[in-house]
Amino acid sequence: MPFGIGKVGKRQEPELTEIYEQQQRRPSNVEAMQNMQRKSISNRGLTGASALTVRQSIFPIVLVTILFFLWGFAYGLLDVLNAKFQNSLNITAAKAGGLQGAYFGAYLIGPPTYSGWIVRKFGYRWTFIVGLCIYGVGALMFWPSAVKRSFGGFCGSLFIVGSGLSTLETSANPFIATCGPPRLSEFRLEISQSFQAIGSVMAPLLASRVFFKNTDPTDLSNVQWTYLGIAGFVFCLAVVFFFSPIPEVTDADMALQAEQCAGLTGYVDKPLRKQWKLFFGVAAQFCYVGAQVGVASQFIKYSVESAKISDAAASDRYAIGQGLFAIGRFAAAGLMMVMKPRWVLMIFMTGVMIFIAAAMGAEGEGGVAMLTLVLFFESCVFPTIFTLSIRGLGRHTKRGSSWIVAAVSGGALFPSLTGLVADNKSYHIAMCVPLVGFFVAFAFPIYLNTICAQELDGFRETKIGYHDEDGTIGDISREERRASVVHEEKGISPVEKEVSY
Repeated sequence: MPFGIGKVGKRQEPELTEIYEQQQRRPSNVEAMQNMQRKSISNRGLTGASALTVRQSIFPIVLVTILFFLWGFAYGLLDVLNAKFQNSLNITAAKAGGLQGAYFGAYLIGPPTYSGWIVRKFGYRWTFIVGLCIYGVGALMFWPSAVKRSFGGFCGSLFIVGSGLSTLETSANPFIATCGPPRLSEFRLEISQSFQAIGSVMAPLLASRVFFKNTDPTDLSNVQWTYLGIAGFVFCLAVVFFFSPIPEVTDADMALQAEQCAGLTGYVDKPLRKQWKLFFGVAAQFCYVGAQVGVASQFIKYSVESAKISDAAASDRYAIGQGLFAIGRFAAAGLMMVMKPRWVLMIFMTGVMIFIAAAMGAEGEGGVAMLTLVLFFESCVFPTIFTLSIRGLGRHTKRGSSWIVAAVSGGALFPSLTGLVADNKSYHIAMCVPLVGFFVAFAFPIYLNTICAQELDGFRETKIGYHDEDGTIGDISREERRASVVHEEKGISPVEKEVSY
């Protein structure tokens, strides 16, 4: 039974002394895979998951990547359903901003409080299950909201859905980033979120051509049944995760991994209040997500103003942009195999800055093309900011991750400001609001490439989780094997070897 399984204490983050005491009797990565029970695991205990190999991490990564795709699909479908709800109730643009505030406001509340607490106290598996159940409850709440045609009920339902998705992100993003060799962290999250982007692109296409083809715009019956289907689906997914083998990567594991990389990264354990890279990452993520949602929310209106086309034609342009967004994530993942992730982030953020500025000045189809390219270069920013921000957090990894997820709440602020400027000026001028957000986010890769380069490159160079002639680097079984060889070479007997420890 791995060290740390059992009753979780009051303190959720480990102390360094606790980690040092466990090092010589910690489980191996093989034991970490064998003990994927449905019990909660102490966040202060070592599980052996700090040295998982690529092969060992493939199944849990694929399982959570499927979750990314499925909730990307459900999220994309949610946009279509929300639009039909707004049309049916004649919701004004100002009220539509309130809907976005309800959804993204849940991100401000959940991750720093109950979602972050759940992932630290009970682990990733139970956070997945709780997030899916909250999401399902929110989807069910749309049924009475549709029956009563209640705007307030609709806002409340969206808030609950946002709470569920924020809980899922509080567990899924750090799980993907930490489950496997640390040098591939950015690549793993980029690939997983690429499938989420595919789901988000597919859902509106299927909705318009299959679910809601030839339906009355004011009829909410199909919307109600679709929400009910989403609820049933996510509840079933929660059952799947209950029975699925998922290794738990604790904060103690991440602290051990950071210590093992210290020779390359210069890592020194610091209290949370001195994690400046994390704080900058949270600010950058807040402004970036806000700017991204601001662009997305005004893309169609901008296209109508710029190219003098219909809403339907503008929606087609937006679909192209969403497709480029998905392609961009795969392209960024490929680049990360040959380039340092901090460089990739710098390149993509530079592209965002160039084309958002060009979109403000360009007219006609050229302006639409510039804004479409903004969507392409936005693609890798969120997952890359996330993984680079939690690099080197060690025993603060889960708490820091929840703060970065909370930064998604920027999506509640920027769209309203963008719409306000558009109402008083024009949609071209309104793009100055996302430009400001992107500028703050652009400062982050500059900071990473100047101040944090050695630390980030050290994690990129580490071989933890890879094999050599003695076993898996970073794993306790390899250390024991190497120690055994050294003792044999020195002629120490087995009894003496035990004493030497």
